[in-house]
Amino acid sequence: MKFVLLVEGDTEKQAAAAFLKRWLDPQLTQRVGMQVVRFTGWAEMARKLVAKAQKFLDGPDQTDIIAIVGLLDLYGPDFYPGHVTSAQARHAWGVQYFQQSVARERFRMFFAVHEFEAWLLSQPEIFAAEVRRALPGKIAQPEQVDFDEPPAKLLNALYNRCLKQNYKKVTDGKDLFARLDPAIAINKCPYLKAMLEEMLALAKAAGL
Repeated sequence: MKFVLLVEGDTEKQAAAAFLKRWLDPQLTQRVGMQVVRFTGWAEMARKLVAKAQKFLDGPDQTDIIAIVGLLDLYGPDFYPGHVTSAQARHAWGVQYFQQSVARERFRMFFAVHEFEAWLLSQPEIFAAEVRRALPGKIAQPEQVDFDEPPAKLLNALYNRCLKQNYKKVTDGKDLFARLDPAIAINKCPYLKAMLEEMLALAKAAGL
């Protein structure tokens, strides 16, 4: 049995499945499968997510699928209505929009608030000492590193200042996520915690 994880880019493609499974698998009677499907950015994902989800749910492997899970950064997309401006409101609007658009029982939509990289900020120990010492106090609540300077931009600025190099989202991100403890991350990231708990409940309901 597996989840099909729909993501917007290469960092999530490389790192999300292993990170999520490190939290899920120990709590299940058997390891859960995780098939990751990458789009080329949020715009393509927004256009094609409904058709892709329907295709999987109606396809030959449908009985092996626990759920289709969409994961999109809250920061970046411009599809929110003009009056929907706060992180909480955008999250609620986005979840409702995509879940109503797919309209299938085995589809769930989640957002990384405000970016996938926010989860990394929950465990400063995974960063080089120079970067760790420069991390601002606001990372105590990683999901509040917001639209003004979202997590990946913050990391790039710190890498440039402290290490004299760019933060490479895919290669650096993959290495950092491999060191990130999901138990630490969920204690500081309520939206991530809600996502993992929902996935765990779905997997258990499927018999795992």
